[in-house]
Amino acid sequence: MTHLSRRMLLAATAVMALAAPSLAADYAFRFQSSDPAGNPNFVLQQGWAADVAEKSGGRIEIDLLPVEAIVAHNETQDAIATGILDGHVTDLSYFSGKDPAFGLMGNPVGAWSDPEQMLDFVENGGGAELLNEIMNPYGLQFIGATTPGLEALVSAVPLDGVDDLQGVKIRAPEGLVQSVFAAAGASPVNLPGSEVFTSLDKKVIDAADYTVFSTNQAQGLNEIAPHPVYPGFHSMPLVEISMNKDKWDALPQDLQQVMTQSVRDFARVQIAALAEADQAAVAEAEAGGQITIHDWSDEERARFRTIAQGEWEKVASQSPAAQRVYDALTAYLTEKGLVQQ
Repeated sequence: MTHLSRRMLLAATAVMALAAPSLAADYAFRFQSSDPAGNPNFVLQQGWAADVAEKSGGRIEIDLLPVEAIVAHNETQDAIATGILDGHVTDLSYFSGKDPAFGLMGNPVGAWSDPEQMLDFVENGGGAELLNEIMNPYGLQFIGATTPGLEALVSAVPLDGVDDLQGVKIRAPEGLVQSVFAAAGASPVNLPGSEVFTSLDKKVIDAADYTVFSTNQAQGLNEIAPHPVYPGFHSMPLVEISMNKDKWDALPQDLQQVMTQSVRDFARVQIAALAEADQAAVAEAEAGGQITIHDWSDEERARFRTIAQGEWEKVASQSPAAQRVYDALTAYLTEKGLVQQ
């Protein structure tokens, strides 16, 4: 039986105390997001839940809850398997502690230069089938993927390619992001997100793996680090929408198709909305005349990807599932001419 934390046991009691789902729907599901209420991503996800109801003719109702509403962000997988939740909308890499395959699939640092590349891998390159092969033993069914987009890189120094990373003190989270930047010659620094602004301002760090351009701009990071790399080249998380496998299997095939198509449509809506926000932020930043945006060439992106591949390979050696992810990912990138074998 899946281990349940004390918090999850309390959450199970709380779920039973919640109001019963609407009787109008044939199927009523409770999903938890990894985003807080009011966050732009959560608002878009609420639109997805409404779209499922519309596409299903009211036969499916999804009650979408914000992060931590029932369980911690990294406990939703167990909560779904045990029936505390029915599904989640979350960053796949949160579960890398269960198997490094989740981390490698969730954010293969350096792999993607555009969200459509990742979605094509998932939808047409065998990624969805691979994810279900990995997730089904944990009691989950992968429905589809989306992403908040390719992160920009915040930088106080000009970065036009791999060579410029040499010795750059860059804030990066522990794990694959740090190891890839280190392999590329940078000097990663482990700092919480709350310290990025101050550390850049005081020149403790030169650059930061943080988030998308529009958020960086809204928080004033581009003012103190006026050499952003946009579009980014390093990090783009895969956000999965998955649910309890038994409950998925109980859905009629037409409703399974509704769910799958709804996620595909949602991914394009989210990517377009966030890209629009980024473009507006870029225009605002450029109008100020104080920043220089650096857009890496395809050749430099390929150089970074080749370096990253060596780090993916190390993760692949940590589990059979991670090896399968590595093999599928590199086969796809090779076929598309994004890496050279």
